[in-house]
Amino acid sequence: MKKFLKLSIIMLIGFFTIACNDEEVKNDLMFEKFKLGEKITLHSVNGGSKTLIRTDKGFMIEGEENKILMFDFFGTFCAPCKEEALDLSKLWRDNAQYFVIIGLSHFEDVSDEAVKKFADDYGAYYFLSNDKQNDRIIAQILEDIDYHNMEQLPFKVVLKEGQYQNLSDYWGGKEKVNFYLGKVPTMVIQKDLERIYKG
Repeated sequence: MKKFLKLSIIMLIGFFTIACNDEEVKNDLMFEKFKLGEKITLHSVNGGSKTLIRTDKGFMIEGEENKILMFDFFGTFCAPCKEEALDLSKLWRDNAQYFVIIGLSHFEDVSDEAVKKFADDYGAYYFLSNDKQNDRIIAQILEDIDYHNMEQLPFKVVLKEGQYQNLSDYWGGKEKVNFYLGKVPTMVIQKDLERIYKG
């Protein structure tokens, strides 16, 4: 009887622990969803600002609606983000007539100066936002693409005319996915950009 009672108590405690943890996870995933046409202005630590416009199921940049938009989720602490920064700058410069990158700092609470230092140290001269709204934008993007796996940095999505685009699955070998996970060679991204631009 004592063993049964102990086992029952342990199971009851385990149930409540799991239920509480589940509730905490759900609360972490809650955010204020963007409404169609809603605008949000971001400022770059490298200078300048851009206004995002919420589309039916994505985002565009006001005044640059005809450009392909890449969101890059990065962290100043992230080794692959540091390694690819200069290559991303070159990718942006080489395709600037039809392509823009918006880097969104993620998984950290750092000053604009720290993000600017990251840019200067690693050659990240594209648009880098350290805005408090970054996490909301990222949460919306992850919901848009129905991404339920563990987030890792760097993480990228590409949009054209406010719609998420199919991208090469560099690591998994599948035909197409709607995100880049980890450090992906810019040659792979360049080929996707050319296909998306022509399509």
